[in-house]
Amino acid sequence: MNDNTVSVARQTLTEDVLGKVVRYARLPLCITDPTLPDNPIVYVNDAFTDLTGYGLDEIVGQNCRFLQGPETTRESVDAVREILLARRVDTVEIVNYRKDGSRFLNALQLGPINDEDGNLIYFFGSQLDVSERRRVEREHRQLADDELLHRLRNIVNVMTAVVRLTAREEPTPAAFADKVIERLAALGAAHFDTIGRSDQHEVDFETLMGPIMRAYTSATEDQINLTGANPLISHRLVSP
Repeated sequence: MNDNTVSVARQTLTEDVLGKVVRYARLPLCITDPTLPDNPIVYVNDAFTDLTGYGLDEIVGQNCRFLQGPETTRESVDAVREILLARRVDTVEIVNYRKDGSRFLNALQLGPINDEDGNLIYFFGSQLDVSERRRVEREHRQLADDELLHRLRNIVNVMTAVVRLTAREEPTPAAFADKVIERLAALGAAHFDTIGRSDQHEVDFETLMGPIMRAYTSATEDQINLTGANPLISHRLVSP
């Protein structure tokens, strides 16, 4: 066997291995032929048929738009078209539909395949169902929004209570204003100086309660007395 024979054998083996990788990859893949009318699909792997529910004979020869449906946005379709026209590799999230009518959010990566002379011969497309990932992200955002709204309501309620408490104690507008400012500043200290510090791993109970007591008591400091042990509390157990 001469060197040329070995070179051809290695090339054939490499192409065969690459073909098997594409065929058996768990990532859904398709290849389209832009030299044919309407850029039809000419190849898909098994993962593609598993994702979409369509058989091979229902896919090959069709344009990828057959996966679109009622919630597929014009913006995502235009983005796909623009990538194809620009012949670049890029990713678009687009709503697609399976054969059974169920929708999924497809992180579609597509790009050109050129021959050795740089001429466009195919486009590739890889599909990734990110529906669950985006659902979890939306839930996390909703939880964060709900937590923020809950805290804002608590702050408003606390400020209302402070104003009412102070109004019953202070006879003059000037004294009332000074006391409200003092108490709101103490609340701010409770939230930001004591609880809100990200570099703090633990805080002792007296330090934690001091600003809160100053916010809710009158000028008489002995309205609330702390006695006994002064334990350290993990920041994970403390919430504004």
